[in-house]
Amino acid sequence: MAQKRNSDDLRAELQSIADTLEEVLNNSGDKSKAELEKLRSKAEKTLKEARVTLSDASDRLVDQTKEIAGHADNYVRENPWTGVGIGAAVGVVLGVLLSRR
Repeated sequence: MAQKRNSDDLRAELQSIADTLEEVLNNSGDKSKAELEKLRSKAEKTLKEARVTLSDASDRLVDQTKEIAGHADNYVRENPWTGVGIGAAVGVVLGVLLSRR
């Protein structure tokens, strides 16, 4: 559920950036200097917020990856032959897929 929220947050941030940049591009020709500065400030603020959101999402992704890798490591240590079997199956599937190219 948290991953879905993170994905939705990222989509919303990216959409906000796109909307702001579109507004700047579409309206830059017929705006006064003060209005252009206002649009520029809005674009900079949106970009800073997006960078923070993306950085947070990246940190969460790294943490989740480490957690999943830890679980996989524990599983293989507790069930070594199952791990060997899974590894062999993955190897066979990859070999078949690569040989079809």
